[in-house]
Amino acid sequence: MTIKRVSIIGLGALGILFGQQLAKKMAKADLRFIADQDRINRYTKEGVFCNGEACDFNFVSPEEQVEPADLILFTVKQDGLEQAIQSVKHHVGEHTIILSALNGISSEAIIGEAYGHDRVLYCVAQGMDAVKVGNELTYHNKGMLCFGDKEPGVVSDKVKQVAQFFDSVDIPYEAVTDMLHRLWGKFMLNVGVNQTCAVERCHYGDVQREGKERDTMIAAMREVIVLSQKEGYPLSEADLDYWLTVLGTLNPTGKPSMAQDVDAKRKSEVDLFAGTVLTLAKKHGILTPTNQYLYDRVKAIESTY
Repeated sequence: MTIKRVSIIGLGALGILFGQQLAKKMAKADLRFIADQDRINRYTKEGVFCNGEACDFNFVSPEEQVEPADLILFTVKQDGLEQAIQSVKHHVGEHTIILSALNGISSEAIIGEAYGHDRVLYCVAQGMDAVKVGNELTYHNKGMLCFGDKEPGVVSDKVKQVAQFFDSVDIPYEAVTDMLHRLWGKFMLNVGVNQTCAVERCHYGDVQREGKERDTMIAAMREVIVLSQKEGYPLSEADLDYWLTVLGTLNPTGKPSMAQDVDAKRKSEVDLFAGTVLTLAKKHGILTPTNQYLYDRVKAIESTY
């Protein structure tokens, strides 16, 4: 199968960033952005911008009857996942492939329960430093989508089809044969950098150099390493070094999404990050004091909104 029709659900940073790249390479009718009518009206009236460039997106409502998509990309936040699963139902066909670029370690399984695990490829977005304020997205580094099969060592036809498509539309990517390991590694980075920058109200540059912020970030990441080993997806100090290297490539004046949420007084993904860590720590009888501290601090900040 050749991928021709693509549907995106979620017009946050990732949806805009990769959607704009796709829009430049695809026929407008073949790229659909799924949104409820209120959002469509707002996007149409106010516009959507990527690095100062107006985005000419093709919006469809969840109720609209459409031809099934060959590829669906989920770019919502975790608290919007259940609604997004319902919203894409008219876009799922017999041969549809689904990629989830959500943070955390659970979205693929949740989507798979709804539409079949055989449709879902595991995916992480890494290396981008996008900042979204209102309807405007800016970034220095586009980063890439890393995807692959759940089973280690496998390269399925679906992976090959997505890779061929991404080549044709110039989407940076890496086809990975150990995706659960990569998923846990990205989770480890998010637990460290997202929460630390949110609590300390700081930028990437503050955790790229030595100091209290970087120490806090790394301590939180090392707690995930211990849990990953208990859960059967063992990370190591080599993985920590890999993700710190990725972090070092980001624009030092940028901020991760959770710090942007705090700035905008929005509910954050702290339950997805420290909340998951604390749940697993209780399961295994392990202390995770840094994540407990970050969880408590973020909850305290959110209580003031």
